[in-house]
Formats: sequence, C-alpha cells, structure tokens
Amino acid sequence: MPAKRVVLISGANRGIGAETARLLNSQGWCVSLGMRKPIQPDWADSASAAVFPYDADDPEGEKAWVEASIAAFGRVDAIIANAGIMIPKTVIEADEDDVDKTMAVNVKAPRRLAKAAWEQLTASGRGRVIILGSLSGKRVKSANAGLYSMSKFAAVALAHGIRHAGWDFGIRATAVCPGFVATDMARGITSRADDQMTDPRDLARVIAVLLDLPNEASVAEFTINCQLEESY
Repeated sequence: MPAKRVVLISGANRGIGAETARLLNSQGWCVSLGMRKPIQPDWADSASAAVFPYDADDPEGEKAWVEASIAAFGRVDAIIANAGIMIPKTVIEADEDDVDKTMAVNVKAPRRLAKAAWEQLTASGRGRVIILGSLSGKRVKSANAGLYSMSKFAAVALAHGIRHAGWDFGIRATAVCPGFVATDMARGITSRADDQMTDPRDLARVIAVLLDLPNEASVAEFTINCQLEESY
C-alpha cells in the first residue's frame, strides 16, 4: 500500500476539479480522476495520477470507480464530489425530468460516492469528504437559480449528514460553498469577467487546506464569494 494519500475527484476534467487535482498531486497526493470522457492531463504522472470513466448519472458508477481506484493505488483517503450541473429554470418552469436530473447529479451521486468509499475512509482514521456545494445552497439568489438552489441546499445537508455519520470513525466532511467561480458553468449564466469571479485555483487552495486539517479542527462549511452580499 502506498504511503501517499489517495483522493478521488469527480468532474476532474476542467474548472475546480482540474485545478484541485493538479494542486493536490503537486503536494504529494495520488489523484484518481473521474471524468465522463477520460483524458489524462498533460501534468499527470501515471505513477500518481490515474483517470477513470465516471458518469454521475450511472447508479453503478461510484462503486466501479472506487474499486478501480483501490486496485490502482491500494487505498482511498478522501473524496471530492465536484461534478455538478445547473439547469437555469425556476422551480415552477422546471419539469420532472429537470428536477430528477439535477438531484441525481448534484445530490444522489455524491451520496453514492461517499457510501462506496466509506469502508476505505473509515480505515484511514482521518477520512475526508468535500462536497462542492454553492452559495446557492445557502440562499436563493434569483428565480432562475431556484432549481439549482434546491439541489445545493440538499448537497450542503448531505455534507452535514456525512459529517455526523462519520465523526466517530475520524471522517470529517465539509461543504465548500462558492459564489461565482471563473468556470464554464458560471460563464454561461453571468456576464462577469473572469477576473471579477473567484479563481478556481483559489478554491483548490481552500480544499487542500481543509483536507490537511486535523480531526480536531473540523470545518463543517466553508463559504467564499467574489462579491459583497449581506450575509455571504
């Protein structure tokens, strides 16, 4: 079993996931990268970085990915549930398929990933779970963010539920909740320039710190914003 810690990162092909994978790998982590279209990043060394097919829509995908990661690296110390979707519709405009799709990717898939990795996370004695929530999981910013907010409120609750379930086993879970981040998702819903949004590399730095905190310094939620709001 390798001495290096191993982290699974979903949605690792771009944005927050890609930058987090790059940073953690540079800090000595072995990274297991879950992607719908697996492409090995140009920075990745095959000895410490592996790419696996992963689709958050596949109910069996998490189990297969965890098993493949254990076969490659021998252990799992952390998971980062980063894959997500946004369908910009109000809660009235959205149809049942929109709701099912959003909840499946943003809530059900992260729960399955934590469940699939649970035995490994418990064995480590300091397993770590990062759920990429959103400030949309803390407040509803606009009508068109309503459906997305429904899922992200649930994702934040999921992180808290995992935190409670895993506490006595040394598992610590955090909901990381950013506002606009300079990624393709945000660019599709705002006219803000990239330099007026949070840099995904800064999210990666935050996540790296959270993963390294000891069990006695647990952070349940971490909110970060690029703009001034009354609460966030």
